[in-house]
Formats: sequence, C-alpha cells, structure tokens
Amino acid sequence: MKNLTVKKSKACFDMAKKFIPGGVNSPVRAFKAVGMDPLFIEKGSGAYIYDADGHRYIDYVLSWGALILGHADPRVIKPVAGILKKGTSFGAPTKKEITLARLITELYPSIEKVRLTSSGTEAAMSAIRLSRGYTGKQKIIKFEGCYHGASDSLLVKAGSGAATFGVPSSSGVNQSFTQDTIILPFNNIDKVEEVIKREKNNLACVIVEPIPANMGVILPKDDFLKKLSKVTRENKVILIFDEVITGFRVALGGAQEIFSIRPDLTILGKILGGGFPIAAFGGKREIMDFLSPDGPVYQAGTLSGNPVAVEAGINTLKILIRNNKIYERLEALGMSLESGLKRIIRQTAFQVALQRQGSLFTLFFTDREEVADYDGVSRCDLRKFARFFQKMLSRGIYLAPSQFEANFISIKHSSADIKKTLSAVERSLNGDR
Repeated sequence: MKNLTVKKSKACFDMAKKFIPGGVNSPVRAFKAVGMDPLFIEKGSGAYIYDADGHRYIDYVLSWGALILGHADPRVIKPVAGILKKGTSFGAPTKKEITLARLITELYPSIEKVRLTSSGTEAAMSAIRLSRGYTGKQKIIKFEGCYHGASDSLLVKAGSGAATFGVPSSSGVNQSFTQDTIILPFNNIDKVEEVIKREKNNLACVIVEPIPANMGVILPKDDFLKKLSKVTRENKVILIFDEVITGFRVALGGAQEIFSIRPDLTILGKILGGGFPIAAFGGKREIMDFLSPDGPVYQAGTLSGNPVAVEAGINTLKILIRNNKIYERLEALGMSLESGLKRIIRQTAFQVALQRQGSLFTLFFTDREEVADYDGVSRCDLRKFARFFQKMLSRGIYLAPSQFEANFISIKHSSADIKKTLSAVERSLNGDR
C-alpha cells in the first residue's frame, strides 16, 4: 500500500481552519470518522475526482449522490453556461421553473403540485410545517438513523453527519423543538402501528426515507412501507417520503415507483439539481394549496428556483428520461460490484455485510449478515471501517468517509473502474486480519 502525499491538501486544511469552523462547511467532510484530514478537491471529470496534490480517485461519493451523470457532464454544463450569460437570479418567476415543475409531476404521480427550495433541509422543514398547518396537529414521527436535514425538530437520533459524530441530538436545540417528535425504529411496523393508533388525534405526519441511506443503505423489510402507507391513510396522518437521495436514483420515479406507493408529500433534491443546489417538496393538490400565497402556511426563499440550478435540473432529468438504458446500466454495474464484493468477503472470511439497492451501496463492518435498523448500524466496527477507508483511498478509491453513509455509482463508471475497485477491496481486506 502506497502512502499518499497530500501536502497541498494539508496546507489547505490548515488555512481553512483559521476561517471556517472545523475547516469545513459540512461536518462529515472533515474526515474525523476515518482518522484523517480531508482531501481538498481541485476538479472532477466523469467518474473521477482529482485532489490538490494531483492524485486521481474513482469517486463513489459523487457529491453525495447528486451526480448520477458523473462529474462535469457537458450536456448539463453547456446549457448552464448559456443561462449564466442571462443572469443568475432575479427573485421573480421564470418560465423554466414551470418546465421543471411539470417534469417532476409527470415523473411522480403522487406529486400534483411542487414548490422549489434551495436545500433538502429547507424542503423537509417546510413539508413538516405544511403537514402541521394542513392537519392542525403538532406531533410527528421520524425513524432512528433517518436524516432529514438539520432543522431543529428533526435533529434527533439523526443519521448522516450527526451519526458520524455520535450526536443523537445537537447542542443548541431547545427541548421544546423536539418534544413533539416521536422516534421509532425503522422496519418495526408493529411499533409504528401501535403509536399511530394511540397518537392519531395529535399526529400530523410520518416522515421516512423509504430506503434509508444516511446511516448506510438499509433496505425496508417485507411490506414495511406498504403497511406504513396503509396505517397512515387509515388514521388520517400525512405520509412524507424523503427521497432526496433515492429520488431519480433508484428509479426515475424514485423508491415510490419501486414499491408502488403514493405518499401524501415527497421531498426531492440531489439529482434534481444536477450538481447545483436545489430541492423541492410536493404532493397532493389540496395539501400543497395550503402554502402561501394561496394558503395560511408560510414558506419562502430568495434563491428558490434560481435559473442556474433549474436549468441544470431540467437537462439532467431530460437525459434520464430520454435514455431508458441508464438505469439498466446502473443496475448492471451495481450487480457486478455486488457479486465481486460478496465473493471477496467469502474468500477472506472478513466480517462485512454488503447492502445495495441499484446504484446505492454500503459495506457494513459487522458480524451480522443483515443490518436492518439504526441499532444494527450502531454496532458496526468503526475502527475497521476507518482502516479500510484509508487503504482504499491510498489505492485510488474515494468512498464516503463514514460508516454511516451510502456510496454511489454513476453512468460514467466503467467495468474497468469496478474491476479496479474490487482489486483494491481484496488487497485492503486481506491486509487487515
């Protein structure tokens, strides 16, 4: 295993810490969970990223799943360059916003109207506010390890960066903000049904990642999601699918297409912006019409639906729509990686569980054959994961720098990239017994 020379990244990080808290603008980027200083990235192209010291890596982070077409796809970048010449933001409506909204409603039958925002956190926060305003009820249910952004009422037993740092809830969040948030274990439908039936008169909504990916990829068991849909519908509780990660990723119509479920509200992001900051929430017409200016629930954003992000999103979605082979290719690459990883795990007798859905995957360093909830995730060996991450990085493979995150494949990844990745995994695991 070669040692990486990252003097320029180290210098950048030392300088960043003088001006930016922790030297990063989002906690998981700090690499603390893997015992390293972060790499500073200079550029990306296709399936690869290049750090400040000139090293190239096969990228399985892809801006945390946003870049399904890979880095700097000219079919997205060129139209955006044209939009930039006309202006970046107007704080007023543009025709392209209608185009993007129409595309979303065509791809997601559960969404009759949609409101654009600038981030997934904003969309999730707004969807919950809308649920409370529409139902007149206050309590919400979320699931352990599911991450729905960094708003106060949702930052309780959250995944993503919060899980990485072992923070079940953030300092600075008043208890009053979380007292109406009920936390339940994912995949335990009996507990969910019990609580919903008990709290239905006070319960505004249930928010869930249909395929949790912010504590690593967790697959829903049996008919968990269908039963969740049924019990919320029967008890007049709004069901919110947070598809910021799974939307346009596991299928063009997201997880709700795979599981044939129509939630009341849906949150979208990541791929929706083609690498630019944009998100959205949408759903049934009668619920969405409660939003201001037509209804009493206030939500606003200066840069919501800005022309640059909207243009990138439109072109990304049109590429996905026109080429129906993209998802077949992503599944083939995912299957190739999965079969190779499982072969290596069997041969090395290493305690690792692989979980995958399409182009999403996580390697859990655990003695369990399956990880089904936050409790299972929390029992993973974080030291072994950190060593594995460091070894993979030294071999040119850039994975998510936390056991509690998903990894992603783009259409720019090749069979050769998968082969190189498997070779790196085999050498990394064989050297760590």
